[in-house]
Amino acid sequence: MAVSGIRQSFRLLFGHTRRSLLVASSHSARCVSRSATQPEPNKDENEGINQTFVNRNPRNLELMRLAVKDRGWKTTWPHREYYHRLQFSRSQHHVTAEVFSSSSPVPVISCTTKEWAIKKELPSTRCVAACQAVGDVLAHRCKQAGITRMVYRAIPWTYRSDAVQAFRTAMKEGGIILSEPRRKYIGT
Repeated sequence: MAVSGIRQSFRLLFGHTRRSLLVASSHSARCVSRSATQPEPNKDENEGINQTFVNRNPRNLELMRLAVKDRGWKTTWPHREYYHRLQFSRSQHHVTAEVFSSSSPVPVISCTTKEWAIKKELPSTRCVAACQAVGDVLAHRCKQAGITRMVYRAIPWTYRSDAVQAFRTAMKEGGIILSEPRRKYIGT
C-alpha cells in the first residue's frame, strides 16, 4: 500500500512538472511572437549630470594644455619644461632615438638601429640613411601611441649635420611636430 501511494505521488509530481513545462514553453513562444511595449523615457533622468565625474585619462590635462610642466632651473640645459622630450644620439656604431615623458626617467618610446628589423634593411647602422629610417620608424610608433607633439633640442654643434637634418625631416614628414604649445594658465 505504501509503495502504491509513493507511485501515485511520483505520477502526480512528474505529471505536474510535465504540464508546467508545456505551459511554460507555450507561454514563452507566445511572448516572443508578441511585441512588447516600451516604457516611456523620463526626461529628467536623461538630462541629469553626475557631479562626481572623474576623468581617468592620464593625458587629458596634457592634451588640453593645462597640465603642469616642471620648469626646473633656468641655468640647466636642456630645459625641463616639456610634456614629452625627444632625444637623438649617435654612437660609434648605432643611432638611437628615445621619447621621454616629463614624469618618468625611463623612455616611453624608443627606436634604434640595434633592432634587427631596422638593421637588416640598412647598409650601415650609422649613416644618414640609418638616421632617416630611425626617424620614420619612431614617427610611426609615436603616432600609434598618440604622441604628436614633443620638444626636440639638438646639441648646437651637431644640429647642422646631414644626419640630424635627415632625422628631423623624417620625423616631420611622419606627422610629428617638434615643438610643444605653450601652457595655458588659468587665473584663480
